[in-house]
Amino acid sequence: MSNQPTMDGLKYLRLLAEQYPTVEAICTEITRLSAQLSLPKGTEHFMSDIHGEYEAFCHIMNNCSGVIREKVNIWLGDQLTHAEADALCTLIYYPEAILRQRHTQNAATTQWYQTQVRHLLHLARMLSSKYTREKVRRLMPEDWRFLLDELMHFQNEETEARTEQEENRLRYRDTVLDTVIATDSGDGLILSLTQLIKNLAVDRLHVVGDIFDRGPRADSVMDILMRHHSVDVEWGNHDVLWMGAASGSECCIAMALRNSLAHHNTDIVERGYGIPLRELNRFAEETYPGLSPDAGMLHAVSILGFKLEGQLIRRSPDFEMEDRLLLHKIDRESHTVEIDGKTWPVKDLPLPTVLPDDPYALTEAEQRVMKGLRHAFTHSPRLRDHVTFLYRRGWMYRVFNGNLLLHGCVPLNEDGTLLQKKLGGAYRGGRELLDYADRMARRAFYEGDQEALDFMWYLWCGAESPLCGRQVKTFARAFIPDEKAWHEPRNPYYTWYNREETCEMILREFGLESPESRIINGHTPIRVTHGESPLKAGGRLVVIDGGFCRAYQKTTGIAGYTLIANSHGMRLMSHQPFTSLRDAQETGRDIHSQSFEFAAYPVRLTVRDTDWGARQAERMEDLLRLLDACRQGVITLQK
Repeated sequence: MSNQPTMDGLKYLRLLAEQYPTVEAICTEITRLSAQLSLPKGTEHFMSDIHGEYEAFCHIMNNCSGVIREKVNIWLGDQLTHAEADALCTLIYYPEAILRQRHTQNAATTQWYQTQVRHLLHLARMLSSKYTREKVRRLMPEDWRFLLDELMHFQNEETEARTEQEENRLRYRDTVLDTVIATDSGDGLILSLTQLIKNLAVDRLHVVGDIFDRGPRADSVMDILMRHHSVDVEWGNHDVLWMGAASGSECCIAMALRNSLAHHNTDIVERGYGIPLRELNRFAEETYPGLSPDAGMLHAVSILGFKLEGQLIRRSPDFEMEDRLLLHKIDRESHTVEIDGKTWPVKDLPLPTVLPDDPYALTEAEQRVMKGLRHAFTHSPRLRDHVTFLYRRGWMYRVFNGNLLLHGCVPLNEDGTLLQKKLGGAYRGGRELLDYADRMARRAFYEGDQEALDFMWYLWCGAESPLCGRQVKTFARAFIPDEKAWHEPRNPYYTWYNREETCEMILREFGLESPESRIINGHTPIRVTHGESPLKAGGRLVVIDGGFCRAYQKTTGIAGYTLIANSHGMRLMSHQPFTSLRDAQETGRDIHSQSFEFAAYPVRLTVRDTDWGARQAERMEDLLRLLDACRQGVITLQK
């Protein structure tokens, strides 16, 4: 390292020297980084298409996709009966509920606390072996940090022959535990330990899109994600629909409401986000008196949505979405509509606000309803907090630790080449298209101009949108009874992604050349009952939408996949349907999960092999250069 630094390099090293003003400080940091880079890579969990299924999501988060039970069986299996292992796992998953039960039953004895705490400490200590002590402390609740740090790093095991020094340490530990229990603080210690165990079990959580729609409590899912210590979100088309609604897109507002009403899920709108539907309900009762209140609101907001879509499509020719302009094609006498040269019977539904001379114009009453809804969506504090989090911790896609994470697709042509879509006055394809979409999505929220707001609707349902990639048949599902009209042709991506060379081409487009790199996809449920595999292209692409949403589970046959990537390899966890949180808490019933390892690394990965590790290795090289410059006298330290 005797090369003399350049002028710019010298300036940088002098700035670095301000942070490390002594040779000892430089050497200490080099040593710390070198040791840290040698640790095993942390565990990553991947989930997708949660679709508001809060209870199942909550359980998967609490059991860490089955990892907690695996660790209990491995590290405590010889000490616990099956029933005791079940009880310990349930305590880790739901500590508040189990502690309430123990107190109600007068079963929270000193012996019980001591036993549970020792088991929990053993699990936490074993899980912490992949991390620096500094990082483990950061993951501890602040009020308990001192005691947990002391207890976690107590190394003595219960053995028959102990030295005097070991006896001293054991007495110290027992005194700490006895005092905590005697001061009625045992609950707090257990709560902090169980949270620490879950934090240590999952180093990074990736949510590969579609938190919203269909299921009942996407807002509660968002609350959990916002509390998670390390999470990122790759937006799904249903997420950007709500993001667009919160940004003020009237099209997105109408369609987000339509989805909620169609799935009988207005609770998230009214109670979750405090968005009143009284005015919409009143308008529906007055305009469609022959329909029930719920059916009337659904019909009213559907017509509003189709009208607003018509206006948007006409002012956005680049979207090429004219096939969705169907209101004016309804023949009211024959109750039919013509789509792509085929005539379909439509439901006999009232259309008093669809004016023959201008079917896509809103009536004055509809304008009033839409104005009120827009104000409610854009001024909901909780919705804004959730959407702000999605922008802060979310992206259109993510390149992370050698993998490409994206919800929908990289749009392709019929011949498998990258589709070039004209948007914003230029043709864009591949990574450039997704980067442009990311910029437009952020512009919609932070600037709110009409072009960007319209783009959010396009991202939700555009056939060539990277978040959708299919022809969404909203009109057909609303008005045409024949389900043959509901078929939604998909982008060729969903055919070509079965070919290894196509996946490799896409990975190269995003700068990924390693044979270990993979595309991790959501969006399209895997039909396990039909023999479909989540592994595509020889394992170069993994689809992890296995049916979290209850509406899909009859088709998929399971209740979702989660993907685990740790230092040893990658494996899929397939989960069976979940009963309820109450059942899990009261009976200890867990989700049955099956593990399938499909990629075993020949050499165990370390922190050095991660993106963060690469940055730290570069920093260590800079410090080595600074140390060399100091020893050569090129840089004089301040101390």
